Amino acid sequence: ATCARAFARDPRFNILLLPQNVGKRKAQIAAIRRSAGDMVLNVDSDTILASDVIRKLVPKMQDPAVGAAMGQLTARNRNDSWLTRLIDMEYWLACNEERAAQARFGAVMCCCGPCAIYRRSALASLLDQYESQYFRGKPSDFGEDRHLTILMLKAGFRTEYVPSAIAATVVPNKLGPYLRQQLRWARSTYRDTLLGLRLLPNLHRFLTLDVVGQNLGPLLLALSVLTGLAQLALTGTVPWLASLMIVAMTMIHCSVVALRARQRRFLGFSLHAFINIFLLLP
Repeated sequence: ATCARAFARDPRFNILLLPQNVGKRKAQIAAIRRSAGDMVLNVDSDTILASDVIRKLVPKMQDPAVGAAMGQLTARNRNDSWLTRLIDMEYWLACNEERAAQARFGAVMCCCGPCAIYRRSALASLLDQYESQYFRGKPSDFGEDRHLTILMLKAGFRTEYVPSAIAATVVPNKLGPYLRQQLRWARSTYRDTLLGLRLLPNLHRFLTLDVVGQNLGPLLLALSVLTGLAQLALTGTVPWLASLMIVAMTMIHCSVVALRARQRRFLGFSLHAFINIFLLLP
């Protein structure tokens, strides 16, 4: 309501107020159906865009084969705590390793909500499918970004990543909200990966390897941890080999990223391994 009052008299804006909180998906659909432009820019309410974001994203959309493109995410409150600093590094990795590699082969598998632009004509043809998604017999209320991206890919469009289009979003600064967010995202990843498996034969083989690795990796890590705990309980011996392997892989990864980004802070991202193993996996 405050936003509506601030921009109500500005002819450039058409403020749409829904009678009640119906969730992100239905709010998106209502806005898209009222829109008229060639492109639709999705921005989360806790996100601030750099002044040149639209200018950076739109050139990608000049190719009619591209249905959506996302920008690079950073933590707007990065300096709040040790956790927000880790999340900011996590976002850098998700954008500049995962999404960048996927875009190289034509299909970003999830255009993130804080900063994503869509071709409106493509969206219009997908809205009914997007609105009618059910999970366990109930209308889905999570994973909107990933599901919309999967629908875009199923319709035959490419999805892109633009690293120079920067969006700063507020991230959780306490472990409880962070773990709940990650659990919600994990549910979305596994559910929509199953829905997107039929896509993979039509995409580059790298994307099959990437999707399989993303989904099996945490499960294999969990199996390694459980096996190590079983060894400790049954034999009284410490699983040094498995422990050293996890430490070595973590340090190699963080060192490579620190070199690529030319930022030593990424060596500290190794601390995220403790959150991953002892909190996220359980």
